[in-house]
Amino acid sequence: MSGGLAALLDDIAAIAKVAAASVDDIGAAAGKASAKAVGVVVDDTAVTPRYVHGFLAERELPIIKKIALGSLRNKLVFILPVAILLSQFVPWLMTPLLMIGGAYLGFEGAEKVLEALLHRQHAESPKQELAGLGTPEHEKAMVSGAIRTDFILSAEIMAIALAEVTSEPLLSRIIILAVVGVVITLLVYGVAGLIVKLDDIGLALAGRKSRGVQRFGRGLVAAMPIVMRVISVIGIAAMIWVGGHLVLVGADTLGLHAPYALVHHASEAVHGVAGVGAILAWLVETLASALVGLVVGFAVVGVLHLVPKRKPRPGHEDEAPEGVESAIRLEHPAPDEE
Repeated sequence: MSGGLAALLDDIAAIAKVAAASVDDIGAAAGKASAKAVGVVVDDTAVTPRYVHGFLAERELPIIKKIALGSLRNKLVFILPVAILLSQFVPWLMTPLLMIGGAYLGFEGAEKVLEALLHRQHAESPKQELAGLGTPEHEKAMVSGAIRTDFILSAEIMAIALAEVTSEPLLSRIIILAVVGVVITLLVYGVAGLIVKLDDIGLALAGRKSRGVQRFGRGLVAAMPIVMRVISVIGIAAMIWVGGHLVLVGADTLGLHAPYALVHHASEAVHGVAGVGAILAWLVETLASALVGLVVGFAVVGVLHLVPKRKPRPGHEDEAPEGVESAIRLEHPAPDEE
């Protein structure tokens, strides 16, 4: 009896060792896959803060939380199952889908560039501007836009991670991608939340007794508007860059080798420069990807502008949400109200 018990304990110990080794292997694979996706993680982190720019301070973290939850849902509920199924049954379809996502990112970035060049805002009239600012609808629209953009960036992160673990068993691949999705989401939106609250941290430091800490806090508060504007620009550039990179690499994968080969040769030509070769090579690839992203983005913008816009329903041309009309009347009273 004791011999049987000892054998059973030996078997349990052996199973435990195998399980521990599997956990270690999954952890190592998840770490490797996450490291490969770090470039897109940086882009995702740069894109996010621009979606809370202009909101009241008390709404910044709730908005970041909503976007983070949407991002987690993107990765675990939508992208993970689809990526696993595609990699298992139709792996060739992943490249065209990522290219479509890249075109969408290029389109979003190109729209922002056009707005900056033409000095136009989304609102086309005072009524629309009043209707859009500081309302739950505005917040909902910004969160939805952020989650849509995150979907493309998350898809690339998960695709890069998946490419690193294709040799793993199916269950291991699922667990690894889930771990990568959760860790990267926490990292991206934790950093984004810290960035948008730096001004509050500065205010807290400005109230300390130490004069040096006070000066640092005041400097942080003064610098944050500039920092947020810079991050907003970086976020737009990141969308264009990542979008162009997806299109460029996807075209090469599908057999159109000339564009990517040209970029690769150009980066190789500067890679040998002493001391700064690696940086120059990265800049060449990044600028080339950004150029492709802009070209594709402007092309999509042009095509969409040729599509006839849906006409408003009769009697709804000048509709505005409840409460806006009174605000407009206060700002611009009618002659008989003056």
